[in-house]
Amino acid sequence: MKNNFSNYQTQGFYDELVKQDNLPRPGNEVIYDFINKLSSEDLSQRQKSMEIAMMNMGITFNVYSEEGGTERIIPVDVIPRVITANEWKVLEKGLKQRIMALNEFLKDIYHDQKILKDKVIPKHVVYSSKGFMKECMGIMPPKEIFIHITGSDLIRNEKGEFTVLEDNLRCPSGVSYMLENRELSKQILSKLVSKAKVRSISEYTEKLFDALKFTSGKANPTIVVLTPGIYNSAYFEHSYLAQQMGVELVDYRDLVVENDHVMMRTTKGYKTVDVIYRRLDDMFIDPLKFNPNSLIGIPNLFKAYKKGNIGLANALGTGVADDKVVYAYVPKMIKYYLNEEPIISNVETYICEEPKSMKYVLENIEKLVVKEANEAGGYGMLIGPKASKADHDLFREKIKENPRNFIAQPTISLSTNPCLIDNQIEGRHVDLRPYIIFGEEIYVTPGGLTRVALKKGSLVVNSSQGGGSKDTWVLKE
Repeated sequence: MKNNFSNYQTQGFYDELVKQDNLPRPGNEVIYDFINKLSSEDLSQRQKSMEIAMMNMGITFNVYSEEGGTERIIPVDVIPRVITANEWKVLEKGLKQRIMALNEFLKDIYHDQKILKDKVIPKHVVYSSKGFMKECMGIMPPKEIFIHITGSDLIRNEKGEFTVLEDNLRCPSGVSYMLENRELSKQILSKLVSKAKVRSISEYTEKLFDALKFTSGKANPTIVVLTPGIYNSAYFEHSYLAQQMGVELVDYRDLVVENDHVMMRTTKGYKTVDVIYRRLDDMFIDPLKFNPNSLIGIPNLFKAYKKGNIGLANALGTGVADDKVVYAYVPKMIKYYLNEEPIISNVETYICEEPKSMKYVLENIEKLVVKEANEAGGYGMLIGPKASKADHDLFREKIKENPRNFIAQPTISLSTNPCLIDNQIEGRHVDLRPYIIFGEEIYVTPGGLTRVALKKGSLVVNSSQGGGSKDTWVLKE
């Protein structure tokens, strides 16, 4: 058989499924054996069936960097990524700890600011963050929850240890791809899903609805999903989640604020809205309060929010905790607010505005990954070992001009996972975005979106940069 693991090369990286001797890692034997026994033709046919099903379901995203915009399916790989029950126990506990600390941080920052007064985090780091909203000072969202939905990005290093690369707390995307990838697996690999004893993720939308309902404090609240519109790259996800939760998908034309309450236009007249799951960034949500050029926001929404008449998920102002410089202080937040040591560590991070760190980064830029503090999607980033001397020099100048806007991290050898590439099984680098819901309790979906850097040797997993995805299987005990 051409397509088994006999010729698979881990290339010195930590591989999620296969050890250096090409035998399966403990706990992965069922998946390994199943894939190993499939013929090349069978595996390729399953891959094609998965891609056709994705297109038929309309699971697409828009790439705006290409002239005119291009609608595509996110490439999906047929070979699942596996996490054992014991590994997941640690991750679940660590993510709950992290979310609890981040929520405490946001409560503190917009109220007493004890963490700043105690000089655990420098004041200017928070005040200079693009995500910090002074307009939200003194506002406490319903149930004291700021981050109802979080997608923290995890990577596995050369030792096989999971670490947190960054946190996404504003409008984390990708959950619909996680859910649909599982549906595809159940179609294409049905026998294996059952045999491997894979934990279900189907209750995600139910848990999301319950968290939004809890936020409202009402028995039968009116909940809506607010989308920027059909041209947004994640519009499929917005409509998918609204449909799965059984709530209305709305845009700026459907909502109006009257007497400091948010009302939805319906065929029977206006209806009061209790909770908005927003997929708009802070600056676009209310043109009267924030960006006056926003054409997709709802005038006076902030006024209704400030008076406690509408719940927003996630709450306004959460972007300060998305800041990659603030990220570097999360381990200190965990210690400060919870008096615990972090269960999942951060990636080692150099804060460029600190003179010693800046000197190191400028002198070693060719070895490091440099990131802008508030960029996402793989943009505003330099991967030192793969960049040209001209790019190194350009980023050195950028750092000198605005050191607050940059962090640097070691170039980590991301773990790999077997993927079907041109009818051959080859390793590709992966990361993991688990989705955490904060309602009456904190729920971590047993799985997440595994993103794959499909280009050989690439470390960039973002779909906008040529990345793909695969189903993530957390196994039962």
